[in-house]
Amino acid sequence: MSLGVQAAWLFVLAIPIACISWTVTHEEVFREPREWCLQRSKSCRRLFQRKFFYLFTCEYCFSHWVTAAMLVLTRYHLLLDDWRGYLIAEFSLVWVANVYMGLYGELRLEIRQDRQAIADAERKERAAAARPHEPLPPVT
Repeated sequence: MSLGVQAAWLFVLAIPIACISWTVTHEEVFREPREWCLQRSKSCRRLFQRKFFYLFTCEYCFSHWVTAAMLVLTRYHLLLDDWRGYLIAEFSLVWVANVYMGLYGELRLEIRQDRQAIADAERKERAAAARPHEPLPPVT
């Protein structure tokens, strides 16, 4: 595989990795299992158990495991054809996926702030419309 094709695969494969990692660790559809894992990550007696359950609450941690699964499924490697290429691909994909998730998180925050500003402006507009109009001062 040429270096250009490997780079294209890097940026494309990071998209589903970021999507899966973000969905499991942030979205409402997985809220209950995530909260259960969070509780278990704090209450288990053994360190290994606490760390295992923590993996499902941290997008960075979880993205390592999603990436490993993607590497098994796709056999993607970066720069080298042996185990070192898989290792380089693992950390490169995790990094790119986390850049994507960071950008997505910022975008969602900006959208939420814009929606709040619009709602505040609409609320002020309705309040102003509900107030009786004050008479204009006489012209002299």
